[in-house]
Amino acid sequence: MSQKVNNLSQVEWSKDDVVLDVRDVHISFTTSAGTLNAIRGVNFTLHKGETVAIVGESGSGKSVTVKSVMGIRSSNQRINHGEILYTYEENGEKKTVDLLKFSKREMIANYNGKHIAMVFQDPMTALNPLLTIGAQVIEGMMLHLNMSKEEAWKKGEELLAEVGIPNPALTMKNYPHQLSGGMRQRIVIAIAIACNPDILICDEPTTALDVTIQARILDLIKKIQKDRNISVIYITHDLGVVAKVADYVCVMYAGKIVERGTAYEMYYEPRHPYTWGLLLAMPDLNTTDARLYAIPGTPPNLLRKIVGDAFAPRNRYALNIDYEEEPPVYELSKTHMVSSWLEHKDAPEVEMPMELQKRIDRMKKEVG
Repeated sequence: MSQKVNNLSQVEWSKDDVVLDVRDVHISFTTSAGTLNAIRGVNFTLHKGETVAIVGESGSGKSVTVKSVMGIRSSNQRINHGEILYTYEENGEKKTVDLLKFSKREMIANYNGKHIAMVFQDPMTALNPLLTIGAQVIEGMMLHLNMSKEEAWKKGEELLAEVGIPNPALTMKNYPHQLSGGMRQRIVIAIAIACNPDILICDEPTTALDVTIQARILDLIKKIQKDRNISVIYITHDLGVVAKVADYVCVMYAGKIVERGTAYEMYYEPRHPYTWGLLLAMPDLNTTDARLYAIPGTPPNLLRKIVGDAFAPRNRYALNIDYEEEPPVYELSKTHMVSSWLEHKDAPEVEMPMELQKRIDRMKKEVG
């Protein structure tokens, strides 16, 4: 929270420019210990040119959700319910398809790279160490755009220059191990945007990088997004990253989105106790506490049936009904929704922790 948040303006989105509509998706995994219900009804939308950030602790289901958009599924994974509707334009005609209906092979052939691309958190594992950078950059363009090798190579050099590689012609002939972590991540971004996708998914793209490089990579992605008018989904647990890039934020816990809204609403008007905990857990230069705040307890075991609100055992504001019945989704505004019994008209009035309120007040003063 100590970071200045410069893009937190109140925004309302029109419904006619939705490129991705995730509707009530349920995903489970069959394991030797039983069925693990990893995703328990996820809903969110992504609009043209918008950035949506999905935040939450490790194991909350962030990566499983977006990998389903890409069609990346393991052999023991089951899609139990829901739709992922992708709307795009082809030959002047608008089309909408359910990405969950396609096989992995169909996704690779028709959508991955061409329409939807992904930047993974570790660029070294995302790149093939046995192939040159050039061979990896041109592959998608030759497959999806029907370019010749010569055309794709020339375009590849232009892409490397676009992402800030200083000597593109030489770098195309290098191997991944010859480049730094920041340079490798730029290469991964160049590969992702090579076929002009509508959606770019960034799965913690700065986690493996030095902090001085992280800001440059985030600025690069923002520049590419603005120049190409593409939509971006960020997966992260770093709320500092969210403050820098997101228009809209989804807070995930135990396979569900428990609060979603504009970045302004998430930082200045959070309503779910879990969101309060995540914000309090961020380091702050002005805090008076000697120790960092940590949300008590651990996430639930998703191998077991969850009764009531999954966050209840860790929630000091939990009501009796939290242990008996799952809370509905309350609409606080056109853009702000929260799943918490504290929003029920008969619930006792609960204020956010005083330390968090002080942080928000300080942040508002910092940004004017």
